[in-house]
Amino acid sequence: MELLTSPANLALCTWQISVKDGQVVRLSFQNFSLETQDVCEFDYVEVYDSTDTVPDTVLGRYCGSALPPDLTSSGPVMTVVFVADDGVADSGFYASFKAISLSERTCSPTQFACGTGECLHQDWLCDGWNDCADGADEHDCINSTYPPFTSPCEPIQVEMCRGLSYNLTSFPNIWLTVSDQREAASILHKYRVLMELACFESFRRLVCGMFLPHCSPQSGVLQPCQSICSTAEQQCSQALNLINLNWPFNCHLLPDSQDPMECCLP
Repeated sequence: MELLTSPANLALCTWQISVKDGQVVRLSFQNFSLETQDVCEFDYVEVYDSTDTVPDTVLGRYCGSALPPDLTSSGPVMTVVFVADDGVADSGFYASFKAISLSERTCSPTQFACGTGECLHQDWLCDGWNDCADGADEHDCINSTYPPFTSPCEPIQVEMCRGLSYNLTSFPNIWLTVSDQREAASILHKYRVLMELACFESFRRLVCGMFLPHCSPQSGVLQPCQSICSTAEQQCSQALNLINLNWPFNCHLLPDSQDPMECCLP
């Protein structure tokens, strides 16, 4: 079976792919050419590991001319969404999909297999963020190392993260592979749905500290202290469970210190 688009403006197309129980969906792109962007927010293809198009089921969002990787669902349903604005229109994409048995489901050599069978990029291993539903990508990460700080500080522009104990950050984010504040803002926007939770302020301090890390000329770039994460988890994990969201961080990967030269208290 095939998915095909042609150049279009103001398009919203959704394909829901279903296979038999005991099978999963493998999606392969043969051609791909959409508007090139730093952050895929104008023309893009987004693939979901479910019938639900919610953030925690996203397998990937793609734009530009690089061919996306093969994507495999963890269950019998996959949803593909194509979005195009009224600006630049490129030639579109061509993809095919097939049903495969669970025993055939494998990840490529450049990917990591979650316990659920989902395939993730190796760069997502031990980055402090639970990308696998079972958190397998953050297990056994005691000896994680990160690249040295080399970028200058810049003022925080993201509205959600203003009013913290610091007002300078640095990009690219060396822990979460976020290229700039625009990309961070796009990711953090998804968490605004949690604003009604009583614990949102402690959660805000944590996610802002993770996605827009503290920067100063004296100490460089700093992650939040482990205590910030532990407090947020204690206050918020039960509320997140009530709305079917898992706690997304591995707090033990953050610095277990209160020293302002080692970590930050946002």
